[in-house]
Amino acid sequence: MTYVIFHALAPIFIIMLLGFWAGKAKMVDNKNVSLLNIFVMDFALPAALFSATVQTPWNGIVAQTPLIVVLTLAMWIAYAVLYFVATKIFKKSPQDAAVLTLTVALPNYAALGLPILGSVVGEGSATSLSVAVSIACGSVLMTPFCLLILEREKARLAGETQRSTLAMLPVLMWRSVKKPIVWGPLLGVVLSAIGIKMPDLILTAIKPLGLAATAAALFLTGVILSARQLKINSMVISSTVTKLLIQPAIAWGIVLLFGLHGTVAITAILMIALSAGFFGVVFGNRFGVQSPDAEAVLLLSSLLSILSLPLFISLTAGI
Repeated sequence: MTYVIFHALAPIFIIMLLGFWAGKAKMVDNKNVSLLNIFVMDFALPAALFSATVQTPWNGIVAQTPLIVVLTLAMWIAYAVLYFVATKIFKKSPQDAAVLTLTVALPNYAALGLPILGSVVGEGSATSLSVAVSIACGSVLMTPFCLLILEREKARLAGETQRSTLAMLPVLMWRSVKKPIVWGPLLGVVLSAIGIKMPDLILTAIKPLGLAATAAALFLTGVILSARQLKINSMVISSTVTKLLIQPAIAWGIVLLFGLHGTVAITAILMIALSAGFFGVVFGNRFGVQSPDAEAVLLLSSLLSILSLPLFISLTAGI
């Protein structure tokens, strides 16, 4: 099992290391990554998420409702609690807190979901469906929270401070929804729900973009990290503990609350137990927000998941 985890994590570290080296060697301007960010956030990731959601049968999505409920609640609870702690106790800015909490609350479904879950419950269409639903769940139900906060703070910095957050909510929601990273997967879910099958020609045409998404995002993350000095502090340590231990425990509690067992329970807990994802860091960079804590959590949680994942795999073996 340790080999499987190493095997799943290796591409993450190798690709981020390549991006880090490219930035340090000045092969890429690590102070100005806007072009890379536009490619990742507006083209590659939306294409990947759209392809994953539009090809997921609606009946399959509905059948995965228990999984969706557990994942959503575990992500929302972790996001809300950590955002409160970051802003009220550690006095982080709303932008920094939003990026950090998205990094912690949204696991790395895209890169780790299939290899880890496949090794535990077996590879097959059901496993692929669970991972696709998890990715859709994160992109549609989690990322808008971060975007709303970032858009709100951007509006305030631009002088739009006369109205309350509630009054600005429709405008902020529209600004968030119209971004490809949100409407891409959302459109895929809607088309799946109404039974519209995308032509193979279109799916084939955007497939290369989707295949490049994870690698490009990890490379971009490495480039971003090359311009920073990573520091381990109490916020980073508490966030990493939350990601690797507390959030999976929350998911386990929700599983027990709803009386779930078997494959769906194992899937829900292990998907939440995955290390931190790169979405927060990439989102922050898109808005000009630098969060050294989020970047440190991304690296530290990926390293320590080599220890935490086997723990949860062992603990969930009999449920």
